Amino acid sequence: MGTTAAPPRPHARSGRIRASGWAAALATVLLTAGCAAAGATPPATRSAPAAPADQFTPVVAATLDPGAAPVLGTDGRLHVVYEIQLTNARPVPATLREIHVLDGEDPDRVVATVAGDDLAAVLRDLTGKTPAGSLEIEPWVSRLVLMHVSFASPAEVPASLVHRFLLTAAALGGGDEPEPLAYTAAPYALSGTPPVLGPPLAGDRWVAINGCCGADGIHRNTVLPVNGHLADTQRFAIDYMRLDDEGRLVAGDPADVESYRAYGAEVLAVADATVVATLDDLDDQVPGQLPDPATITLENVDGNHVVLDLGGGQHAFYAHLQAGSVTVAPGDRVRRGDVLGLLGNSGNTSAPHLHFHLMDGISVLGSSGLPYTYDAVDLVGAVDAARFAAATSLEGVWDLHLLPAPERRTEEFPLDLDVVDFPEP
Repeated sequence: MGTTAAPPRPHARSGRIRASGWAAALATVLLTAGCAAAGATPPATRSAPAAPADQFTPVVAATLDPGAAPVLGTDGRLHVVYEIQLTNARPVPATLREIHVLDGEDPDRVVATVAGDDLAAVLRDLTGKTPAGSLEIEPWVSRLVLMHVSFASPAEVPASLVHRFLLTAAALGGGDEPEPLAYTAAPYALSGTPPVLGPPLAGDRWVAINGCCGADGIHRNTVLPVNGHLADTQRFAIDYMRLDDEGRLVAGDPADVESYRAYGAEVLAVADATVVATLDDLDDQVPGQLPDPATITLENVDGNHVVLDLGGGQHAFYAHLQAGSVTVAPGDRVRRGDVLGLLGNSGNTSAPHLHFHLMDGISVLGSSGLPYTYDAVDLVGAVDAARFAAATSLEGVWDLHLLPAPERRTEEFPLDLDVVDFPEP
């Protein structure tokens, strides 16, 4: 998990969902209350609310998680990242046409639409990695939709979302021919605000590799069947690597961990917390290649690592640390800025980096990945996305789109390929 592969993973640009604003009504149908008997005097009591009409939903839909807070990115937009699992529960093939993302409190309002090539790009198998190849869902087959919706301001963000599916699928009365259908399902809550953390590292020119929010990012599309359910623990994970003053991630022999500027950096507690899990005895991998998949287990995939309980059901996870460098043990209390270990290259990784994410449980692969922000970072610019996507190795001087001067950002989340300076603890 959380690898920085050589060659680098492509920068995700596909599967974007088009913002729609207000659109024509797509409201759900409600049953109306019956009329009172002729000549009867209505009772002076409040009647029960009308029940919603049942919907025939041959393709059943549910989000993997009930909801999460939108997170403010360094692009100034509020990002919502989640997944919908679809299952064709009938013996007739179904074909998706469009998904309308609706305001859950005002279903006349369409906040986003995904259709056509955009829908094909985000419709995946259950790993999240492999495009389905077609908008058709075969009988008894499940698919994932990797959703990413963004908003320009808090005023645009509804309290919840719900999804209107336009498709052809099995008819209620049976038969072998699919018929056009449209129905609403898969609510998703947008309540709360993301937790605000301190930095996991210190110093300048840290690159947020494999970051939010494109569907082709190796964290975004890693959905795993763990503990009896599908989990996307890494949806907001970042792999941090560091540029030197010349704009290089590696200077020297790329097979030597010491050639990477990030190697050996101190890894820091992002908040006052309790240590709940550690591992500290795995050797570094030789950079440039991933370990033999046959040697990977749920116990060693993350390499040497630390899990912190931040309270409130939130856990911080640090992966791929140097062997023997972890300074804490389960049960220890740490304060924000304390050193937890040193950045290394252990576990399922091909180059030294820090994998960091926040999650709602202690399981590093079976929890739900949570959004978060940092209380302060200085945004320097970004690595050129096209150059990074086309690269075959991590070597060389990287093209940077630098701001005229670093910009202090508060309570924002770094996006993919951002270059940030973390303030000293």
